[in-house]
Amino acid sequence: MSDKDQGPEETREGEAELAHEGEAETTPESETAAETESASETASEPEAAAPEHHEPEAHAPSVPPDDGFQPPPKDGPLYGVLAEYDSPGALNHAAAQVRDAGYTKWDCYSPFPVHGIDPAMGIKRTGLPWIILGGGLIGLMFGIGLQWWTNAFHWPWIVSGKPFFSIPANIAITFEATVLFAGLTAFFAMWILNRLPKPWHPFFRNDRFVKVTNDGFFLGIEAEDGKFDHERTAALLRDAGATVVEDCHIDPDPAKKNLPRGLMALIVMTTIIALVPFAFIARARASKSNKPHWHIIPDMDFQPKQKAQTESTFFPDGRADRPPVDGTVARGELDTDDHFYKGVVYDTETVMETNAVGEQVPVTKKVAKWAQTFPSNDKFHVDMQTMKRGQERFHIYCSPCHGLSGDGQGMVARRAREVPTKGWNPPADVNVAVREPHGQIFNTITHGIRQMPAYGPQIPPEDRWAIVLYVRALQRSQNATMDDAPPQERAQIRQ
Repeated sequence: MSDKDQGPEETREGEAELAHEGEAETTPESETAAETESASETASEPEAAAPEHHEPEAHAPSVPPDDGFQPPPKDGPLYGVLAEYDSPGALNHAAAQVRDAGYTKWDCYSPFPVHGIDPAMGIKRTGLPWIILGGGLIGLMFGIGLQWWTNAFHWPWIVSGKPFFSIPANIAITFEATVLFAGLTAFFAMWILNRLPKPWHPFFRNDRFVKVTNDGFFLGIEAEDGKFDHERTAALLRDAGATVVEDCHIDPDPAKKNLPRGLMALIVMTTIIALVPFAFIARARASKSNKPHWHIIPDMDFQPKQKAQTESTFFPDGRADRPPVDGTVARGELDTDDHFYKGVVYDTETVMETNAVGEQVPVTKKVAKWAQTFPSNDKFHVDMQTMKRGQERFHIYCSPCHGLSGDGQGMVARRAREVPTKGWNPPADVNVAVREPHGQIFNTITHGIRQMPAYGPQIPPEDRWAIVLYVRALQRSQNATMDDAPPQERAQIRQ
């Protein structure tokens, strides 16, 4: 058995031997005194009934008195017993027997998770998930409360008449806060429930225990357990199949239980460094400056540029804003098809004009006229799909004033008649536009007329032509004759 395995009685015997050896080392003066004492003992040998007595002052210790060093005992109080097993199955079997014996302060140690060890030890389901749930709910309430307090209470932000607070708009931050609090709760609760960190443990003193990180399987029972009896507990572990059972004592040196100084210094320095950014943030919040803040990554804040509506010394006119170059057309907006984009077509006609010498001469000119036909290109085709698209756009943009049937009885028109409005012009019936060319109706939709606003910026050209197509269908339906009906349906119409 090693020094770490000596019991209390063996320790006391070792201390007595050390004391005896210390007494054997004497100075010259003590030797003289010893010889005198020996002579007197020899002379009085017949009277040797009195016990032998040594005066402590007559012997010098082996260590100088001014050093104050006293060798600490090799072992402290008994912490428990540690048993080693040769396989995970043997560890499971032993754990079940210790559990059935009623022990409560014990644990198993292995280099990897052992399947079935939890039921063998009688470990109940952990309450950590409920703690994490509580942390997540706290994070959820914190996320919602923070956003409500900042946006609806402390600094109400009016945005287009929207409510100050609504759940859907704040889900993202609430979710992030819930995950953050749940994660931190899981991390710290795991450490607390497992009584970590524990940089030192009595089992670390056992030389065999280093195998627990490789191929060793151990079971340890603490002496503080209510059922602990040294002999019976050791016998129980041996009967359960232990290959080795050893006592483990608490190290009497208090310094062994503390974190290493290097690790402690690293933790302190890391904590201090982590607080530095918060110190700068607090300083920035409490101070004012006319200088820009630090930019570790400049991004586009300091790029060579001219801000809008500012003065510039680079251009001759002194303006930072530059007007478009004459003839500039935005990409994809070269609208050269006037029939499609303006609703006009061009014709030529000959007129008489006076030339420079005062003579009347014929001149051929290009004259714009409203298109009488629909355009034909890749963006617009006269078919039923376009007709339905025009109906849909008409109901959205035109029916509020002109009505769904185009009779000028839309809700806006009816309201205007009920509440007389100065300068109000009733919307036209679509039948009024029967005599207007297609291009003219298209132009009216684009640029508006009288109180009707321009819808060109809102409705693309192909949808404007689709509306014109639907208006023609409304006109045709409201002014149809029997000849316009299909022959197979005319008899049913007459009935």
